[in-house]
Amino acid sequence: MASRQMVQQQEAVRGAAAANKQNKVAAERKSRRALGDIGNLIPVDVAVEGKPIPRISRPVTRSFGARALANAQAQTNKNSLEANAALPEKRAVARRPVQKKAVSTKPKPEEIIEISPDSNEVPVKERKLLSKEIEPKKKFPTLTSALTARSKAATVVDIDAQDLGNDLAVVEYVEEIYKFYKSVENEGRAKDYMDSQTEINERMRAILIDWLIQVHSKFELSLETLYLTINIIDRFLASKTILRRELQLVGMGAMLIASKYEEIWAPQVNDLVCISDRSYTNEQVLVMEKRILGELEWNLTVPTPYVFLARFIKASMTGSDVENMVYFLAELGMMDYEILAYSPSMIAASSVYAARCTLQKSPVWNETLKMHTGFSEQQLMDCVKKLVALHALAGLQKLKGIFKKYSSSERGGVALFQPAKFLLAN
Repeated sequence: MASRQMVQQQEAVRGAAAANKQNKVAAERKSRRALGDIGNLIPVDVAVEGKPIPRISRPVTRSFGARALANAQAQTNKNSLEANAALPEKRAVARRPVQKKAVSTKPKPEEIIEISPDSNEVPVKERKLLSKEIEPKKKFPTLTSALTARSKAATVVDIDAQDLGNDLAVVEYVEEIYKFYKSVENEGRAKDYMDSQTEINERMRAILIDWLIQVHSKFELSLETLYLTINIIDRFLASKTILRRELQLVGMGAMLIASKYEEIWAPQVNDLVCISDRSYTNEQVLVMEKRILGELEWNLTVPTPYVFLARFIKASMTGSDVENMVYFLAELGMMDYEILAYSPSMIAASSVYAARCTLQKSPVWNETLKMHTGFSEQQLMDCVKKLVALHALAGLQKLKGIFKKYSSSERGGVALFQPAKFLLAN
């Protein structure tokens, strides 16, 4: 009994195992349906859901797979290269502008112009052709003009080269300063005023200036003070009518103002009163000083001839003899009333020219002087002749203050030189 039960149990276990196996195979077959195309897992006679799956004969070797993969990649590369090669051509075709066909024009037949032997006239068309052929060419600077300009530039000397280290010379601004002086020199000069004066004349003015030059030398004042004094007198007389007895007082007040403006130690009022032999009181001198300043509106910064004399003498590049002669001629000119017709710069340039002629300096006028003065020889000639004539009469007149001053050895005795009378003859 026991053995029969055991056999039954074993058979039941075997049946259950077989059933499980069949169920498992069926499940595997069902799940491998998607892999049926591979053909290496399912036998030929196996059917899925009643439909037989044919066996696929396909070599699945490693070499075959490698060759297939290589062929596929080669084909892909070939297709990409062809596409890239075709892309620029498409772009070029897209960007290439549409060219219009050139219209071919037939050349016009040449016109034959007949000129009869009897007529000398040229037809209009022929004249146009000739005028085009003979057009004037553009003018270019020639070698001669270039060399001339270069030689002129080479002859101009830099007169400020030695003063580069001198701060008082203001080399950087000196040219601009003198350009400004030239532009405003006519604003600070007196015009013709003697006709408006009723009690004074040109002779009285000359006597006053001759006396002031002696006072100037007595007090040993600077040349700037002398020229500013004369400028103040002329500007005041041009705007105000005065009496004869006040003329010397005007000169004293003008010198006092100029001394305070230019000098470090100006002379005292009492010194001026004493040197005038007490013709006036201290109060009168101070009142005249205020009167002059009020009339001139305190405008004392003006370019006098001395401003230009200092620059032009430097441009002359000569010795002390020429310098003394220049100042001698300039002071003679300032004492003469007619010289007021010329500008301060022209008086200074003419004094330099006449001094060089008197001392026989060669050349009389060069490019350096012409550039710095701004005047040519022809422009200066009228004023130069006036100065030479004054030089010729300086030793013969009664007013010899300037002549004595420049006859001394301290001034080189330049007043004793023979004047350049050949300029008067010309």
